[in-house]
Amino acid sequence: MAAGEGVATRKFDGTCCKVAGGWLFKRYDAKLGRTPPEGFVPAQEPDATTGHWPGWLPVGEGAEDQWYREAFTGTEADGTYELCGPKVQGNPDHFDRHVLVPHGKEELEDAPRTFAGLKTYLEDKDIEGIVWHHPDGRMVKIKRRDFFAPAKQKAYA
Repeated sequence: MAAGEGVATRKFDGTCCKVAGGWLFKRYDAKLGRTPPEGFVPAQEPDATTGHWPGWLPVGEGAEDQWYREAFTGTEADGTYELCGPKVQGNPDHFDRHVLVPHGKEELEDAPRTFAGLKTYLEDKDIEGIVWHHPDGRMVKIKRRDFFAPAKQKAYA
């Protein structure tokens, strides 16, 4: 991606979820030494170094999943999404209601590819970061906070 490959898209600040076969799933990371809960669908093999094992859990009927259910219309195409809204991550993107934003939805055609260019670009943008999507499925993300110490970060609108 450093060679200029891939499409730059806006990274929204929410929580990852997935629609598959008309069902909504939330992201779950089975930490080292923990058995994943019932219904866990692995996204990959456990990481050999950290033991982290990312995957998916079906969204349930409990209070902890209410914002997922509020955002899910049942008409979403299979794919990954960012759950954003008033009760998610402090709602830095200022959504009026809970929504599922498809990953890769908003292209950033003017995103630079150099370290200095990215730093300047993100300093002037009110976004969480950038995700590059390569045609072969690889992705690379960089967050605004990767460039700026917490004391120097500005709150993004």
